[in-house]
Amino acid sequence: MSAAVSFCAVLEAGGPSFMPTQIVVVPEAVRAALGPGTKRVVCTIGGHAERLGLLPQEGGGRYLLLRKELCARLGLKIGQEVALTLAPDPAPDHINLPDELAEALGAWPEAEAAFHAHSGSHKRAMARHVATAKAAETRARRAVQLAERLAAGAHPFRAGG
Repeated sequence: MSAAVSFCAVLEAGGPSFMPTQIVVVPEAVRAALGPGTKRVVCTIGGHAERLGLLPQEGGGRYLLLRKELCARLGLKIGQEVALTLAPDPAPDHINLPDELAEALGAWPEAEAAFHAHSGSHKRAMARHVATAKAAETRARRAVQLAERLAAGAHPFRAGG
């Protein structure tokens, strides 16, 4: 496995147009040092480690998408230079399933099979959707809704399909 690589970059506004957020462009030299084929990294910012994907930029290059919640928690602002350390994720397919979602999927085999048929990024989005709810009741409701939609063969985030 490649060694960790540290660098500084400016936190920029960016990301997909439907989801304005904060990004950090990863220099080509850093990408090369991470090793060929590295798509997921463990990124350490301000002493906090976060698993992230190296997302493709239009025209080439890669960037890290930093959620607003993470930036707020770390006190990061657009235009600020940030120090980062990246290392290839030793378990790039790992997904932290919240207990509520794990329980719902375990109780519903059709939903669990459908969940595992999705891409890693989609599974992470489903897990994050449940995990980010503050109240236990909301997490449970979101988990059940996702399981119902998955078992029915529907899109996990769209009520009608």
